[in-house]
Amino acid sequence: MRKLIIVESPSKIKTIKKFLGSDFVIMSTVGHIKDLPSKKIGVEFTKKGILIDYVVLEGKEKVIADICKQAAKSDVIFLAADPDREGEIICEHTRQEVEKVISKKTTIFRILFNEITKPAIIEAIENPTEINKNKVLAQQARRIVDRLVGYEVSPILWKKIKPGLSAGRVQSVALRLICEREKAIRAFVAEEYWTIVAHYLTHDKKFTAQLTNIGTKKADIKNKEEVQKILKELKNKEHVIDAIVDKNRIKNPYPPFMTSTLQQAGFSQLGFPVKKTMMIAQKLYEGIPLEDETPTALITYMRTDSLRISDTALKQARSYIKSNFSEKYIPSKSNIYAKKGKAQDAHEAIRPVDVTITPEYVAKFVSAEIAKVYELIWRRFIACQMTPAEYAQRQVVIKADKFIFKATGSTLLFDGFLAVYKDAEEENDEEKTVFPKELSKTSELTTEKLAEKQHFTQAPPRYNEGSLVKELEKEGIGRPSTYATILNTICARAYTTLEKKKFIPTELGMAVTDLLVANLPKIMDVKFTAHMEEDLDKIAQGELDRDFLLTSFNDTFHADLDKFIESTGKKSKQAIETAIICPQCKDHILLIRFSKLGEFLGCKGYPECNFTSNFTRAENGDIVLQESKPIEILEEKCPDCGKNLRKIETKKGSFVGCSGYPDCKYVKVTKASFKCLLCKTGDVIQKAWKRGKFWGCSNYPNCKFVVFADIAETPCPQCHWPFLSVKKTKKGTIISCANKECGYSRVEENEE
Repeated sequence: MRKLIIVESPSKIKTIKKFLGSDFVIMSTVGHIKDLPSKKIGVEFTKKGILIDYVVLEGKEKVIADICKQAAKSDVIFLAADPDREGEIICEHTRQEVEKVISKKTTIFRILFNEITKPAIIEAIENPTEINKNKVLAQQARRIVDRLVGYEVSPILWKKIKPGLSAGRVQSVALRLICEREKAIRAFVAEEYWTIVAHYLTHDKKFTAQLTNIGTKKADIKNKEEVQKILKELKNKEHVIDAIVDKNRIKNPYPPFMTSTLQQAGFSQLGFPVKKTMMIAQKLYEGIPLEDETPTALITYMRTDSLRISDTALKQARSYIKSNFSEKYIPSKSNIYAKKGKAQDAHEAIRPVDVTITPEYVAKFVSAEIAKVYELIWRRFIACQMTPAEYAQRQVVIKADKFIFKATGSTLLFDGFLAVYKDAEEENDEEKTVFPKELSKTSELTTEKLAEKQHFTQAPPRYNEGSLVKELEKEGIGRPSTYATILNTICARAYTTLEKKKFIPTELGMAVTDLLVANLPKIMDVKFTAHMEEDLDKIAQGELDRDFLLTSFNDTFHADLDKFIESTGKKSKQAIETAIICPQCKDHILLIRFSKLGEFLGCKGYPECNFTSNFTRAENGDIVLQESKPIEILEEKCPDCGKNLRKIETKKGSFVGCSGYPDCKYVKVTKASFKCLLCKTGDVIQKAWKRGKFWGCSNYPNCKFVVFADIAETPCPQCHWPFLSVKKTKKGTIISCANKECGYSRVEENEE
């Protein structure tokens, strides 16, 4: 019997193949094979229902043809894409294609496995199921809602602000969180406060305690004058121990990882961006070669918000702990974890598939980065099945008349799970105060000094990738599997920048957010977005009708959208008013405007006043004008109108244009001496993009000839290609032939 297994990722093929016989053929869809069309919405709401226009993705024709060719001669077909909604829609689209070519006797099954191990694969094949229609409907609902928002809101942003912008159902709400945090930082006013710490000596040992109360009130010291008053009152006061409170506390182990907590730990403990952590986790799930060339799957499925652990894995973890630690490290029964609120429990938590494959062993065969992520997952899982850590905690209360000082210290009595896994926050939270062992309520204290210290309240911190993921999960925005894409998009669209790993919204990001919040409050509402995720879950569970959700959303969305479009048509492009008076005309304020080259300040009195300036923002949000370089008038004349050309400096570099702008819009183009080598008719001209300059054909987009390097108009000495590409690196300047078939290359040392 000929059997065909169709997986989602080609990386899984080798890993699965080693478990099955020669009667199995394994092929991959290489991700999605169909989607909504790129040039239209592809969704139509009719009285008979919702019509979805799926098209084959560009480049997937051959993939589908190869799969269908093999399916036509197979007796059984197993659809084995990832066990989530995206995997389910891939299986559905694959089924639709193979059903066109298979015989009536051929059967199609859906198989699910949470880990790529022989037992899991065999069990899945022996217990096949059908495609989960509810999951398919849930994926379609999510895709359609996202398509409606993206395709219908983005063009308004192009018209209102500038071309090339995008909006997204989850992306825009995530951006809103970043922007609102930035506004809170700018509005924050630091408040002064002081602390007083007493330095004590007793039994030849020293410790410190902080003033916490004055009488029955909390010690709230706001300025230097109050400090001096308190210190004066404390002068010559006797400090005596009023109470010593001893108690034990325990710290329970952390639960195993799910997607969001793995992303956060990858960032906080390893310094890895969310995208990088997920890419490495994907490799660990699909299989990595260890001792031999055959890949071995090392972890379970990494896109999950479940904390469930299989009985087999629990037994294996407890057995490992028993063999490598004493009995004190094993709880009387397995630790069971559950996520607060609803979780999709189709999968397990993220864990190693075999705990006997230790991090030390894996590190011998993989890169350091892969080894670190595996060790993080392995240690967290083993630790989650260990006993709590135990601390002895002591609080000492000291009185000096009405002034009360307190000191608290902890001593680790038993490390428990900390023997395997310690979170970065755990290390920071440990209290460092150490008391003399002889300390008792009758101990005499010598007050060596009273030290005052000035403090200022701190503004809320900007989000980093870890804290933003934590906030998105807390608010129920999006799914952890999409967080990496969301974070990447808001940076790629220039809505935010990353400085010291912190998200800072750009002026563009702020403008887009303000515009959407004002005009589309529902899709920008955090609770509305979270409620949508709950409704998508209900569709997946068969508790809510897909078309009911989509129709309700579509009606509400388009009512708001129509008002947005109407208001947009009456107003000019979005500009942000500032409080700065134009330094040129002194009559109008400056506005923040947006162009292809970025944001700039311009006079509200334009065109009567043509003042413009680049700017930066101070830490408190104040706008600082940047001194403009004087425009350099060149002797060269404009070929279109005859006026002198001028050199103009921008944030992204300089260019030469006509001094008669805006009446004449001529811009000088740097042109190579040879014609395009692809179409033979276009000029090869220098262009610019966000990563620098490159050379391309003037006939673009009809001709896509491009060279992402500088060029030297010197023929290749080997194949006589008309130019060489030039790339500067730290090691030297690489000069190579742009003809890929040639291979000529040399390195010249950089000048000091």
